[in-house]
Amino acid sequence: MTAKLDTKGYYLGFDIGGTKCSIVLGDKDFKILEKIVFATRTERGYREILNDFIEHTYHLFEKYDRSNLVKIGISCGGPLDSEKGVIYSPPNLPGWDSVPIVEIFKNEFNVDVEVQNDANACALAEWMMGAGVGTKNMIFLTFGTGMGAGLILNGQLYAGTNDLAGEVGHIRMADDGPIGFGKAGSFEGFCSGGGIAQLAKSLISEKLLAGETVDLCPKQESIKDITAKEVFSAAISGDPIAKEIVGISAEYLGKGLAVLIDILNPECIVIGSIYTRNEGLLKPYIERILSREAIPAANKVCKIVPAALGETIGDYAALSVAMY
Repeated sequence: MTAKLDTKGYYLGFDIGGTKCSIVLGDKDFKILEKIVFATRTERGYREILNDFIEHTYHLFEKYDRSNLVKIGISCGGPLDSEKGVIYSPPNLPGWDSVPIVEIFKNEFNVDVEVQNDANACALAEWMMGAGVGTKNMIFLTFGTGMGAGLILNGQLYAGTNDLAGEVGHIRMADDGPIGFGKAGSFEGFCSGGGIAQLAKSLISEKLLAGETVDLCPKQESIKDITAKEVFSAAISGDPIAKEIVGISAEYLGKGLAVLIDILNPECIVIGSIYTRNEGLLKPYIERILSREAIPAANKVCKIVPAALGETIGDYAALSVAMY
């Protein structure tokens, strides 16, 4: 029989996504000791997926003493109830209707279990070990597939009355515009991967119909395939249409940031995904807009920074829920 590793007081983070899931085992110093990734395959239903988490965890117990497990943290797309520990029908997890996930894992492993939506989990990660370390009031913005926020206020995670705090993507920024969060002209519509792609399709289509040449997408039939990644890549290369699209998104990002600064007066706003990869392109726009739109004294004390954990933030998010 192989001797088990002497890892006193380790934590497990369960990350549940629509495409893939992961289990991360780490210590109190945020050192990741093991990581297991597996395909979600949502068509199997939640019971089989949760069984995968259970089986993989028992395999880890063959190497790490089960009695040294302190707590399990779960990061999952909402809607969910963090107090009751129940997941309510996330769009990317069909069939997950009122799943009592905390109770299931608590009964299985006999340790404390906590669940948070993915934006809150990422906020905790950046606050505890990333760009927000040392701050008392911090906002984390996802700015990826969608636009959501995790709020750290007065040194605590703020989830709201029923876990809907931070749904900034739903804010109406214009009477019309790209659709995000089911609302045309929303913050998510202008500032998300899908929204920027919509914006690009609309603007390029107008220019092609007007007889203009568009190097980014020369043919009308190619418009449907354009992505935010292609838009930013072209903008970096100097393409004027791509720069115009990025400029529109950046203007609304700046206006959205000004609203958050004026209402919450944070020390730091950490922005992930698209901003992390394109800070050099976006920062000049938002600085100019913030100087015009935000309360000067509030803007002065707030740093706008890219997520320090970058593409690895998902590895630490659920682990941070366990350690918070």
